[in-house]
Amino acid sequence: MESRIDIPKVDPAAYQAMYALEKYLSASKIDPILSELIKMRASQINGCAFCLNMHSADARKIGETEQRLYLLSAWKETTLFTEKEKAVIALTEEVTLISNHVSDATYNKVASFFNETEITNIIMAIVTINAWNRLAITAKVIVG
Repeated sequence: MESRIDIPKVDPAAYQAMYALEKYLSASKIDPILSELIKMRASQINGCAFCLNMHSADARKIGETEQRLYLLSAWKETTLFTEKEKAVIALTEEVTLISNHVSDATYNKVASFFNETEITNIIMAIVTINAWNRLAITAKVIVG
């Protein structure tokens, strides 16, 4: 496989605008493990090999276990994730698969654990990784 386009090289300003979202989110109060779970789950759904490779390594560096990473795609079938994490993973799935809409039940479950600022940061994290996935997949960013 060959890359199609090097967006940061072709239009650095566009890339920097996107990167500004990532920089903002890294300064937010989202738990780093939760942030990586968001990135991993959205990237699994979207099939973004580049992002899966990067975020699984990032998750391991901050203490995420291999077992939880392996079972993330089957999170409903395991007790390895907390109710708080499950709420955010469910929201990640519904925002990523937005044509099905975000249910009130899912949103309300997240709202039972987080305040409005935290929910905003979580939604922005989900939106941002979905944008990164789309950029990487469209540009054919290569893993390896």
